[in-house]
Amino acid sequence: MKFLSLAVLPVAVLAAYTSKEYADGAVHARVMGLKESQWARDRSQGKHVSRKWNSRDKKNGGWRDRNDPVRCRNGFAVVELGNANQTFRCSGMDLYDFKSHADLGSYVGEGSSSWGWISADGREFAAMGQADGTAFVEITKSGKISYLGRLPQQSVFSIWREIRIMDDLCIIGSEARDHGVQVFDMKKLLTLSPTRPANFSAATDITGLFTQLPIGRTHNIVVNWDLDYAVAVGAQPRNSTCRSGLIFIDLTDPSNPTSPGCAGQDGYVHDAQCVKYKGPDTRYTGKDICIGYNEDTITVYDATYKSGINSTQVIGRLAYPGASYTHQGSFIDQEWMQYLLLDDELDEVDGVITDGVPVTYIVDMSDLTNPKLTGTFKATDFKGIDHNQYVYNGLSYQSNYGNGLWVHDVSSIVDDPTGASVEVAGFFDIYPEDDAVGGIVEFVGTWSHYGPYPSGYVIVNTIERGAFIVKLSKFGKKGSGKNKGRGRGSY
Repeated sequence: MKFLSLAVLPVAVLAAYTSKEYADGAVHARVMGLKESQWARDRSQGKHVSRKWNSRDKKNGGWRDRNDPVRCRNGFAVVELGNANQTFRCSGMDLYDFKSHADLGSYVGEGSSSWGWISADGREFAAMGQADGTAFVEITKSGKISYLGRLPQQSVFSIWREIRIMDDLCIIGSEARDHGVQVFDMKKLLTLSPTRPANFSAATDITGLFTQLPIGRTHNIVVNWDLDYAVAVGAQPRNSTCRSGLIFIDLTDPSNPTSPGCAGQDGYVHDAQCVKYKGPDTRYTGKDICIGYNEDTITVYDATYKSGINSTQVIGRLAYPGASYTHQGSFIDQEWMQYLLLDDELDEVDGVITDGVPVTYIVDMSDLTNPKLTGTFKATDFKGIDHNQYVYNGLSYQSNYGNGLWVHDVSSIVDDPTGASVEVAGFFDIYPEDDAVGGIVEFVGTWSHYGPYPSGYVIVNTIERGAFIVKLSKFGKKGSGKNKGRGRGSY
């Protein structure tokens, strides 16, 4: 399946808000307010009650072919015949399992971030964010979710819970005040049994707790896997010393995480990708480079020096035409960092995307001091909002709220940076509730995903229901982009 790219937006198209509105937090407050008001409405209507969705192993769940995948046939994966809300739009992806938040030990539900971990002996695990903590699961060889236990929140409930895993350490932040950043040893899962899930203690079962945030809250957690450190970003308030920018976390001693310094020169950072740079800009080869997704710009930091306040240097910015809320992105090729993909979380709401269909932006990073927008492509076929994407082996796995998980072959971009040659490798729409109207521009459905694991499975964390396991139907053929070589992410 191929979507035509959009023409690159004209330079005359300005950002949706003024620089002052971004700097003083008004735009962020609007995004948070939209989400909170919509979720309050959905809660009042019972839409966040996950226990009404039967997990696959429930005897009365209506699942057919209980031990086999629910195959995507003729554009649909049908869990329950005649039930529109259990009939999932799809292409080239099959459903292997589902467990509700309630069956993952949560009283509140409301899924958020997720991340995966592979043990030394090859077992596949995931940490799933929920409003009242983190659920830990194992994905079995047959693609089933095995619930092993949970770690509660450090302070009050918050739907915003962000998770990354570095080596064996699960690093968990939250927008809740006084939460800090939890550090949990994933090896604790290795001896657990699903017949007796563990209820870990936030006081005694964590390895460490990072407490150097201004008021204990952070919007996101970032990890530099090349250089083994973490970053808290979006830690309010904006008038603090670090201005909600990059707060570096040293985990050399995970029992006592500390911060060497922070970078607040460009203000609030919503998300970031930090890497040991390998790419065409040879001035920075081997340097510690962070790409900040900073609401109205992509901002490039040389983070080689982190000690103290603002030792890190801002070396480049891109204020792309029509920016509404620069949210998150990912380099296409981790071995040759030339192009990255970007999602904007507000352009379908307040911005230039008038048809409401999410758009992915393509940015040429050949000159880190002067990033350039080169093209775009449609992220889905229905109305919706794009959220998070990560590229593996030339395939971009995108969580697109109500449109579910979409996988695009982006291995053509180095040859055609307009995006016109990008193809859909598969998708699984986990929010059928809006299908009859062609999608809705709301914060529903898929918040995050992790994968593919070596097995090909992808775990998807949804706001309302729980966790899904899906997999590309032809993983052997579609497990990587069809174009091979440097810059394509597929070798």
